[in-house]
Amino acid sequence: MSWLNISPDSHFSVANIPFGIISTASDATRRPAVAIGDYALDLKEFASGGGFSASPDIQKHQDVFSAQTLNNFAALGRSFHRSTREYLQSIFSANTESPQILKDNEQLKQAALLKRADVQNHLPLSIGDYTDFYAGKNHAYNVGVLFRGPDNALQPNYTHLPVAYHGRASSVVVSGTPLRRPWGQILKDPKAEPKIPTLSPCQRLDLELEMGMFICRENKLGNPIPVDQAEDYIFGYVLMNDWSARDIQAWEYIPLGPFTAKNMGTTISAWVVLADALNNSRTAGIPNDTPLLPYLQEKKKDNCLNIHLEVDVTTAKGNKTTISKSNSKNLLWSWPQMIAHHTITGCNLRPGDLLGSGTITGDKPGSEGSILEQSQGGKVPVKLQGGEERKFFQDGDTVTIRGWAGEQGALIGFGEVSGTILPALPLF
Repeated sequence: MSWLNISPDSHFSVANIPFGIISTASDATRRPAVAIGDYALDLKEFASGGGFSASPDIQKHQDVFSAQTLNNFAALGRSFHRSTREYLQSIFSANTESPQILKDNEQLKQAALLKRADVQNHLPLSIGDYTDFYAGKNHAYNVGVLFRGPDNALQPNYTHLPVAYHGRASSVVVSGTPLRRPWGQILKDPKAEPKIPTLSPCQRLDLELEMGMFICRENKLGNPIPVDQAEDYIFGYVLMNDWSARDIQAWEYIPLGPFTAKNMGTTISAWVVLADALNNSRTAGIPNDTPLLPYLQEKKKDNCLNIHLEVDVTTAKGNKTTISKSNSKNLLWSWPQMIAHHTITGCNLRPGDLLGSGTITGDKPGSEGSILEQSQGGKVPVKLQGGEERKFFQDGDTVTIRGWAGEQGALIGFGEVSGTILPALPLF
């Protein structure tokens, strides 16, 4: 319970306290904030107004709350994130022991407690590197069946290691950023000989329903991160839509994997839910019966997160349809396993690095994390409200992903990640 009026349906309960970067019309400077109910607590104003005076340890590092990204805050480590979150929870608690700091401090409330509707969100961290995994086994199997048949749906390496590719950090954008339909080389008739591509706007634009995870610690070059220590490197989580140009990808991905089909945009939610906030949402992922090499063997059994996920499509006509309901537990590989494999070569991760889970598809119809799966490769239209239908996304469509854990009154959510598709630029 909080002295601040927070709806029991709010995804930004006191149990959450997610961190982000905001600006306002009166102050364009980007600075850290936390989401709480319908408000955003401006941490720069809060700190300068003595908000952290009841914690000398946090106050000693409060300059990180004047930075324009969360990288410096993230780099202070899990124990500092934990103490900051717990401190802010105590400040907002209904029976706070320090009411003079904010509850009864009208001047600081006016300066630091802003309506979320009045703030602009920005990318929460400066992303140095972005790696996208392929840990959603149901998605990998479904797509494999489409292209190779059920007997060869999963490649031989799939259950032995977390498959991934290095993405493009510069085109990761915050929720609300429009996405321009990309141009690329496309094989209009894959069965034709000889195979000659055409330069064309993408005709098979798709989403990928994913979770994202930010790194908070650096490992030295040459030093792998042990799987049972990998949790200490996790800052927090976001929702992610890794937009995919399926027709461009089909022509270009052999033999080195995705390239321009993925680099036109990856959208993430604005608020980072700290790793500690999801400690009570752990659950088992998809069982892996393959004997693993020692560096991927975890002691924990509940190594995935239980986060409910939904995808809406709103067409240019205003028709809104929920096309998918899934859960983040539908992963074969855990985040610590992804970190352990990413660094087994000695690759050095850094604060602000972003890792994607891969497309999260459930085991039932209506839980697919991509239109590619729902439409069976574009063969079966997905029915939408108002009589509309889609095989892939059209210009003017807005795709929105939501996710949350916990119970009413103590919901831990991410806000949303959304993007509207704009027409391709007229190049010629």
